[in-house]
Amino acid sequence: MSLAASLLRIDPRDDVAVAMRGLAARDPVADGVTARTDIPAGHKVALRPVAKGEAVRKYGWPIGHATADIAAGDHVHTHNLATALAGLETYSWKPAAPEPLPAPEGRTFLGYRRRDGRVGTRNEIWVLCTVGCVARTAQKIAEAASRRFAGRVDGVVALTHPFGCSQLGGDLDATRTMTAALAAHPNAGGVLIIGLGCESNQLGPLLAEARLDPERLRAFAAQSAEDEVEAGLAAVEELVRVTERDVREPCPVSDLVVGLKCGGSDGLSGLTANPLVGRIADRVCAEGGAAILTEIPEIFGAERLLMARAASEAVHEDVARVVNDFKAYFLGHGEPVSENPSPGNIEGGITTLEEKSLGAVQKAGRAPVTEVVRYGGRVRGRAGVALLEAPGNDAVSSTALTAAGATVILFTTGRGTPLGFPAPTLKLATNSGLAQRKPHWIDFDAGRIAAGEPIEGAAEALMDLVVATASGRPTRAEENGEREIALWKRGVTL
Repeated sequence: MSLAASLLRIDPRDDVAVAMRGLAARDPVADGVTARTDIPAGHKVALRPVAKGEAVRKYGWPIGHATADIAAGDHVHTHNLATALAGLETYSWKPAAPEPLPAPEGRTFLGYRRRDGRVGTRNEIWVLCTVGCVARTAQKIAEAASRRFAGRVDGVVALTHPFGCSQLGGDLDATRTMTAALAAHPNAGGVLIIGLGCESNQLGPLLAEARLDPERLRAFAAQSAEDEVEAGLAAVEELVRVTERDVREPCPVSDLVVGLKCGGSDGLSGLTANPLVGRIADRVCAEGGAAILTEIPEIFGAERLLMARAASEAVHEDVARVVNDFKAYFLGHGEPVSENPSPGNIEGGITTLEEKSLGAVQKAGRAPVTEVVRYGGRVRGRAGVALLEAPGNDAVSSTALTAAGATVILFTTGRGTPLGFPAPTLKLATNSGLAQRKPHWIDFDAGRIAAGEPIEGAAEALMDLVVATASGRPTRAEENGEREIALWKRGVTL
């Protein structure tokens, strides 16, 4: 079937194509097929008839079932397509033959090699807090220290949260574990942790879990300090004297850990930016590095693609377990597992969770899935893709990516966001219109692929940017002072 130049069919088995630009009624779609109505850019048009109740395919996989008869040329969206996802599923291991990865290129970046062998892409001092009561104190210290010690380290950054007290059980454990994991991140050349004194998340257990280099750690309780801001500034000055001795050195790309994230997706996400990021994940993994994929609710309907790439049956079972555990979390709160896409996603052309998920997993490329990491855990650094337990929320999942060890995050977006995270985060626009409207948010225009640029050429340009970023080039979010964390709260608050 010959398609109009303005349409893209991803797989020969697909029942739909994506409009790369808006179509008007009666515009040509394919041989003998015209659009039956206006169809916005990023939305789907039927290439052939689909009867009510039948599966509709995109990416070569079902993205839901038709809720009405669909004629060739129809706009396919929420009015005639619905999810087929329901509850928990049973999976069997059916490994696929490994797909070839690019040949290693031997690239290097300039990073900070830490005593434990990990490599940071930044040499910052992070000011963390045990409890939300001293969050503003941490911010005041970081703001004053940034002015006082400007130029001596890569930055002084406060990473705060509102939790740490009145929490019980798993929530309290998660707050402590996440804070400890962030404190141990290789981008933090020095860490100041501020407690209050009476909180549930006590400094002692947190420091014991973090196991930090004493030379690069300072900690105190604000209730015990006469002037907590001056005490904090004195502690940061001691850390600056240690950290400013660190120098960048050439490091192989195998030392990179790349986080993979999408937010504010549109109909082009799975066609431009996400597969482009997949090419970067493949390149990093081919060099011996690691990529981390998260947002478990946004792989529902596409999990079998990842399971087929599991490096072992044990990894396959871990993937199945984390997917079903997350579905049970939804169901246990009386929510359907398919409570997605978001309103913005729908406006952009994504109809069902299956469609969103199949587009989202493009970020993971073709490399083997080598491990599953639970929330708050850290990757073991194996070459390949790690699957990380976290929700789809941008701030929560990107914080989890950083805590798991990501030293650069690739964040694809069709609608844009100013939000930034602890690890340097490159924002990739799925469409050129967003890149042109928001150049102060966007680091890379992946919409160039929709305009006809070969994806491998775009991948080469993006890989150059990743290496430059890992070597110290600031991202837009860093330039804008956008650095946030968010913790995943699941339990009871006293």
